[in-house]
Amino acid sequence: MTNSLPFFVYGTLRPGEHNHDLFLLGRTESEVAARLPGAVLYDGPGYPYAVDEPGGLVHGEVITARPQEYGWLLAALDRLEDYAPGDPANLYERVARKVTCADGTVVQAWVYMAAPVVAARSRARGKLIEGGDWRARR
Repeated sequence: MTNSLPFFVYGTLRPGEHNHDLFLLGRTESEVAARLPGAVLYDGPGYPYAVDEPGGLVHGEVITARPQEYGWLLAALDRLEDYAPGDPANLYERVARKVTCADGTVVQAWVYMAAPVVAARSRARGKLIEGGDWRARR
């Protein structure tokens, strides 16, 4: 069942980043360090793009929303990430992926991955974020 999945965040929604407090503060039950295997990060214009890449690893957090906040949060994050189901102009696609929490637990979570056109452009001429941790790029 994918309708109430937690979110895996790896960029501006991570704790301490500028969108975290705007969207997540007070709306979550838990925020746990986690990793997304099979993906890498590319630097975007002020935010990163996760792109599928065998052997890659992206660092972030699994965010579990409070049940009463879930619907609002899902809609708000879709707007933030310029995601609309089936829209070819999407910057990101929201997909369900397995992520590994710091304690080794594997969970299914929503991840905003670069849309196909953005992913292709990133692979062709983007700046890879070594180590898969957007915070460490600075």
